[in-house]
Amino acid sequence: MYLKNIHLYTFRNYYKQSVNLQSQKTILLGNNAQGKSNLLEAIELLATLKSHRTRRDQDLILEGEKSSQITANVERIYGQSELSITLRSSGKRSLMLNHEKLHRHLEFLGHINAVEFSCLDLDLVRGSPEIRRIWLDTLLIQLEPIYAHIINQYHKILRQRNSLLKIIRKQFNDSKKSDNFMTTISQLKLWDEQLAEAGTRVTRRRNRVIQRLVPLAQKWHKSISGKAELLDINYLSNITIENENHQTIQQRFLEKIEQRSIIERNLATTVVGPHRDDVEFNINKNQAKFYGSQGQQRTLVLAIKLAELQLIEDVIGEPPLLLLDDVLAELDHNRQKQLLEAIQGKFQTLITTTHLPTFDTEWLKSSQIIKVERGKIFQF
Repeated sequence: MYLKNIHLYTFRNYYKQSVNLQSQKTILLGNNAQGKSNLLEAIELLATLKSHRTRRDQDLILEGEKSSQITANVERIYGQSELSITLRSSGKRSLMLNHEKLHRHLEFLGHINAVEFSCLDLDLVRGSPEIRRIWLDTLLIQLEPIYAHIINQYHKILRQRNSLLKIIRKQFNDSKKSDNFMTTISQLKLWDEQLAEAGTRVTRRRNRVIQRLVPLAQKWHKSISGKAELLDINYLSNITIENENHQTIQQRFLEKIEQRSIIERNLATTVVGPHRDDVEFNINKNQAKFYGSQGQQRTLVLAIKLAELQLIEDVIGEPPLLLLDDVLAELDHNRQKQLLEAIQGKFQTLITTTHLPTFDTEWLKSSQIIKVERGKIFQF
């Protein structure tokens, strides 16, 4: 897989800029807040239709403009494709593949695959469960584009069910309960079944991808840590899922909903399902979130990112793009060396930096160096 070029129009702080990528390795050089991360964000959008920095399309559009566009050409084993995303302040997007408008996200996803590793990724260990769920879902979308539909359906059902729970709480607290109360309870049972069905599909896929990722991450972790530490990763579901089929898990889902029905009625929100799940990282059987040093946490995240690259390549049959956003400055010399050796010549890599001396002479000789300054791109 090779990203040949990318064109940005009123995207973030870029008015109109194009980049032709002429090397397997591209170094984006510039001071902070010049637009280096924005360029990587545009590639991330092409790969996943999501940004890890914002959920609002308005934030991606140059100030004062009503829309923006990202266009790119990618070369894959099976041929070349031109991809285009138009973002609007209204929130309505347009997607195009080879100049043809697409009506479904599924037709767009999978044409570019990318793994991003930024200095913010330590939050994967330290941050909230939501950060780990988003990471897992983003990985699954790249491995299995249909998952984008599955997770969106789940969240749609969840919103509808939560709205109904709010109505039920209001009706229950009303001293003069109307006849509609029992009707609303009956409606909730239908949403219970839909939530259990969709939630089971999400939970099983998340658990499976963790099982595939663990041995790859453990291999990299041993290499980086000098075999001194043991990494383990567990998917923490609020439904028992080990070695069970879809029907059994779905039934357990419904039983758990029944057990928590009074709590849900009081809180007016759904407390059972994959939106409450988490991923646990352990080093030598201790939770890395609480007991891991900063160095151990960085090693863990680096191992996970390298495992992601390997897993995507195994599944799709060709290496994904690697986007490294201000990472080297956060790593010590040993981890820098491990990372650069692991990706040497294997993945098309775009890496941002504020200082070229971070790289050795061979890396600099074999890389295309691009200067980014105030939303403008120059060949260095």
